[in-house]
Amino acid sequence: MLISIENPADKFVKLGEQLHIFGQYLITTLPKYIQKFSVWKDELVIYIAPTAVIPVISFLKNHTTTQFKTIVDITAVDYPSRTNRFDVVYHLLSIRYNSRIRVKTYASEASAVPSITELYEGANWYERETYDMYGVFFENHPDLRRILTDYGFTGHPLRKDFPTTGYEEVYWDEEKKRVVYKPLELTQAFRNFSVGSSAWEQVGDGIDTTPESFRFPISKPEPKEQDNSKDKKK
Repeated sequence: MLISIENPADKFVKLGEQLHIFGQYLITTLPKYIQKFSVWKDELVIYIAPTAVIPVISFLKNHTTTQFKTIVDITAVDYPSRTNRFDVVYHLLSIRYNSRIRVKTYASEASAVPSITELYEGANWYERETYDMYGVFFENHPDLRRILTDYGFTGHPLRKDFPTTGYEEVYWDEEKKRVVYKPLELTQAFRNFSVGSSAWEQVGDGIDTTPESFRFPISKPEPKEQDNSKDKKK
């Protein structure tokens, strides 16, 4: 009995080719703003500069061929060794075309990213959460306050250099009948970083590596010529 072995990448090939065509369309339509794009499985990612956030996302929301009317999430990723240490990531959904797109830009600790609250009301809390957790500033945000941590909280918890124990201890004082803060006295457990040069350096490939077979380059490879040598011999 023969058992057919299927490549998991095969089911994404057709969809990936469609996303590749759509990504090529976007980069051709907005060459001034979109720096590059990538396709992995069923995910299309476009990369833009912070100055392109408003025009690109406005296009994605309102153009008849895109219609990404829903903002699903805004978050960030911290790369401490880079000058622009934060990737700011937008996830958009088009209900009309049943598709999603991811938009990535970058920011440093001192630079700001334009707020998209005028385009999506739901972006208000997402941007506040990203500011609270990472310290990314959003320019022209109507109310950029912390949303998950307390107002007197020190630091931004999802930064790679934030200590696992935090800076302060918070507890209920029975005598004062209120929550009080005091400097942390708990000693942090010893962590050995001798394997890498820094605390946030990845060791190994990780669980979310991208197989090369799932990647589609920006320019499609030229079709291979068929070998007709056997036909000639006949």
